[in-house]
Amino acid sequence: MNASGTDLDQLLATAVAAVGGADRPGQRAMAHAIERSIELRRHLLVQAGTGTGKSLAYLVPALKRAIDRGTPVVITTATLALQSQIVAKDLPRIVEALGTKLERVPSFSLLKGRGNYVCLHKLEGGYPDELEEGSLFAEASVTGVKHDSERLGAQVQRLREWAQTTDTGDRDDLDTPVSDRAWRQVSVTGSQCIGSSCPFHDECFAERNRALAREADVIVTNHALYAIDAFDGHGIIPEHDVVVIDEAHEFVDRVTSSVTESLHQGAIRGAVRELRSLGVSALELDDAGSALQEALAPLPDGRVRGELEARLRDTLAAIRAEAESAREEAKNAGDSSDATTAGARTSVRAKLQQIIDVCERLLAPHEDDVVYLNHSEALGRTFIDVAPLSVAGLVKTRILDERTSIFTSATLTFGGRFESAAFSFGLRADKHAEPESDVGATRSEDAVREWWSALDVGSPFAYAQQGILYVASHLPAPGREGISSATLDHIVELIDAAGGGALGLFSSRRAAEEAAEYVRRMTGRTVLLQGEDSNAALASRFRQSRDTCLFGTRTFWQGIDVAGEACRLVLIDRIPFPRPDDPLASARQEKYARLGRNGFYEVAVRQAALSMAQGAGRLIRAESDRGMVAVLDSRLATKSYGGVIRQAIPPLWTTRDSAVALAALERLRTELAAPPHPGNL
Repeated sequence: MNASGTDLDQLLATAVAAVGGADRPGQRAMAHAIERSIELRRHLLVQAGTGTGKSLAYLVPALKRAIDRGTPVVITTATLALQSQIVAKDLPRIVEALGTKLERVPSFSLLKGRGNYVCLHKLEGGYPDELEEGSLFAEASVTGVKHDSERLGAQVQRLREWAQTTDTGDRDDLDTPVSDRAWRQVSVTGSQCIGSSCPFHDECFAERNRALAREADVIVTNHALYAIDAFDGHGIIPEHDVVVIDEAHEFVDRVTSSVTESLHQGAIRGAVRELRSLGVSALELDDAGSALQEALAPLPDGRVRGELEARLRDTLAAIRAEAESAREEAKNAGDSSDATTAGARTSVRAKLQQIIDVCERLLAPHEDDVVYLNHSEALGRTFIDVAPLSVAGLVKTRILDERTSIFTSATLTFGGRFESAAFSFGLRADKHAEPESDVGATRSEDAVREWWSALDVGSPFAYAQQGILYVASHLPAPGREGISSATLDHIVELIDAAGGGALGLFSSRRAAEEAAEYVRRMTGRTVLLQGEDSNAALASRFRQSRDTCLFGTRTFWQGIDVAGEACRLVLIDRIPFPRPDDPLASARQEKYARLGRNGFYEVAVRQAALSMAQGAGRLIRAESDRGMVAVLDSRLATKSYGGVIRQAIPPLWTTRDSAVALAALERLRTELAAPPHPGNL
């Protein structure tokens, strides 16, 4: 049957049945809005609350479009967890089911950057050893947790053995994780790859993956790779005219990070070490790197306002000149008969070009570039970074103008409106059309796509019946001195009332550690703490025990999904405003102020509202979930901006009365301890 002859509702019903789901009006509304936007060549912003089934709502019209038109649709996400869900769980079941309704079974592919794959040429000695003498005996964490370490040499040996048997070469397919440092010994970045001249080009895992993507109907990738490819024109992502950007609340930050550049002495020393392996002494470049550290050392952390200090400018100019000279010298350096030489030349010339590029940008920054310094005591070096104040212009010209873009997330609106998110994506307020209208529609594939519409399909959950939002208005407002004793005592009260099952979301590592230590000491309960094991292991242990608590920082505000009784109390210690000294946030606030708008409201409050919505959203993940979100920051009740932030949080039943909150948690604990029976909070 031809895809165009199959009704979207029929396809969606087939897909829902294939994954064991249920009919959801919000899901149907979203799917139809996406199909309509694609037909009109008009952008769409969709807010779809937890439980909507938004993945199916965009995958079905995407697959239908790809088969109908014979052109791929790209799906981008912020997190590996969602990519894995789409590629490993959703798509395999959906395409098999839809294959009976469409002309053929659709195909799909997961596209990652080259650095995610083992490089066969590097394994066979095609690149010089990057490690310093004795490094293989050093300990390196395999999960990011300090105590979870293994000798670097053992990790590299394990990788070499795995590379002999793997079919994919994909780091994510490793049974046992390795450190980033170990992985770098068997992989290369895109700029380090020697391309078609590589003797292993036909067997290359990364090239094989790209070949699969070129033939796929749906391509799943990540925000950063998608943006870099669109901005720089690498041609990694196949030609397409529709993109779905899921986890869109993260898109601007991920894109900003991908185009942020950094310079420090360590980067220069690394290039010098590679140059010397080719016989290039690079003494002047090494000296210039030392001069950089000396020039940066006395300067304060934070944003650089106005012109760079004269000494720093001179140093950057010297680094640029020496890097250019060294890059030219490296072109024909080394022994051409040595198998490692071609890879070594490509690798070091790529690193030198990065150094040149960041020096040029620092010496002549764009008017919207923000330059800032960061002194790292742990690494013993200072970084100078340059980031764009906004990526809206780049996103508009390199992505939106050329293809229909669907932005979706559970948290897109601010103050009940989509304009702030649309503006950050490069969309103009005067190009906003109602979803039902044909305004902005175009039949020309070459026309610039400027118009957009927006839709909030809500959530199927009965939030007011399933959960409570408790604002502890009696507590003192948070200060710079850290978490207060009154707040710590109230955390213990709430956890005791709930009988455990608490996910604590804290604004800083210090606060999380203080709270965990206090609760352990006062209650004897098991409190898992971020940093004491890998995040995945902590989340798994939390899910498996009904009365265990888990405390963490920003990673867990949106990076954990625990349905059921294990998570019945979400604690938020304070409204997560950006730090006052955050260079990008402060620069953005100042820009809004120059435009006559409230910078604090537009930047800090909006960011806090979106984070609060994500954090509070950890509580209700299924229709049977019940519990409480306890916000221990009285400003949510007392400050004028509190109402806007509360509006972003799922519409739970709200109270400020601590006695009511504690009694509700005690009732829930009693009900969970008794045999199953109907009831709710």
